[in-house]
Amino acid sequence: MMTEPQSQLALGATDVSKTFGGVHALIDVDLDIKAGELHCLAGENGSGKSTLIKIVSGVYAPEPGARITVGNRRFDHLNPALARHLGIQVIWQDLALFPHLSVAENIAFEHNLGSRPHWVRNRTFRDMAAATLDRIGFEIDLDETLGELSIARRQLVAICRALVADARIVFMDEPTASLTKAETEALFAVARNLADDGIAVVFVSHRLAEVMAIAERVTVLRDGRRVGCFRSDEISQHELAARMTGQSFDERVRARDRSAAPVVIETRNLGRSGEFEDVSLKVCAGEVLGITGLLGAGRTELASTLFGLTKPDRGVILLDGKPLHLTSNRDAIAKGIAYVSEDRLTLGLIEAQSIADNTVISVVDRLTDKSGMINRSKKDGLVREWVDRLLIRIGEADDPVKTLSGGNQQRVVLAKWLATEPRLLILDTPTVGVDVGARAGIFDIVHKLAADGKAIILISDEIPEVYFNADRVLHMKKGRIVNEYRPAATSIDDIESAVHA
Repeated sequence: MMTEPQSQLALGATDVSKTFGGVHALIDVDLDIKAGELHCLAGENGSGKSTLIKIVSGVYAPEPGARITVGNRRFDHLNPALARHLGIQVIWQDLALFPHLSVAENIAFEHNLGSRPHWVRNRTFRDMAAATLDRIGFEIDLDETLGELSIARRQLVAICRALVADARIVFMDEPTASLTKAETEALFAVARNLADDGIAVVFVSHRLAEVMAIAERVTVLRDGRRVGCFRSDEISQHELAARMTGQSFDERVRARDRSAAPVVIETRNLGRSGEFEDVSLKVCAGEVLGITGLLGAGRTELASTLFGLTKPDRGVILLDGKPLHLTSNRDAIAKGIAYVSEDRLTLGLIEAQSIADNTVISVVDRLTDKSGMINRSKKDGLVREWVDRLLIRIGEADDPVKTLSGGNQQRVVLAKWLATEPRLLILDTPTVGVDVGARAGIFDIVHKLAADGKAIILISDEIPEVYFNADRVLHMKKGRIVNEYRPAATSIDDIESAVHA
């Protein structure tokens, strides 16, 4: 565990505990962040990261006995207004911006919090926004409606809003979850510029490779306790994962040669204008085919066509060697094709509905009796089966699915599609927003499904995921397959160099 001289601290927290209804979310946690430091707060879902951030930003009050130091001032607790006044800003994963307001209005909004009602001066807003954007070295149309911007540019707007409020410590919650590699590098460049100006930047991220690339130090939480604070140049990614989870992970190439198995799905010169072109691939029974490449390479568009959501303009799809014509995703499901979308919350789950309803929604017709009513016994039995088989951690099956962690939500999505008994399972970036321990569990499920003979397409822009978990890896670029790799005969560095060239 490391500590720094008090004079160098931007933010210090000591003996921070928090209990919710008898559940200990945090237990005697310490945190120290230096001025101008790039820091990371790491831990699995439920480790206490968000609770700690909410305490130091004034959303929650800690249990008695905690001490919070900002600069040279000490507090027993903060409130949101005081935290903002002290320069503590949090950019949450949903960004909390106003999609119908302009860029300038979103940036200047924070400056007006808590002030008396007054006339809005658009020129003042624009000047303030322009100066802040110039400070981070980016150009964005100040009059553009925020909702029309990419996620990456919205991130920059959120950072500018924090700077307008004279931020001294900026927390970023999963800032790269939806960004490409290039966008991530651009964000990191901005973060480094902020650090050069003396602003502390604290990342929360499940992507450990990014943590190691950007952070000078990493504070690790596990089960509500601080495990330690480590210099990133003194701990490996593998060791960091072990500290976060309390277990070690088997990172080895699992590729097998499945070329002798029957071909389940095949495409020949498949194309769709503006999305992908001349895609020819095969997936055999029991095979995991990885597809990687930068975002925008056409991977998701290809998956949508294989699942019947869009129609190809040319080429053919073969299922068991016979032409397959899909007019909708219902056709695909009937033919034994399942698709786990990259957007779990929007396309994979109905958040307000129960865990049970989300699990059975794709097979409701199989659960109805002669009167057309759902047979409760059949439904309960199916839910119990998949909760047990996929080791989904739940309270009650009737609890809203939004109460689950990201990893358990993803297992519910898998259960929903596996209940259809598919022969081909398409997984589009299945670990977005999922912590390292839950990721390992999801890939254990993938390998068991492959061992049972299911054909699997695994799409990911995180090359280690496809390298360690796929039998073959296809590299897509600008809508085309440009190379094929066999992990058993190729190094991960070769693939990463090709993808990011």
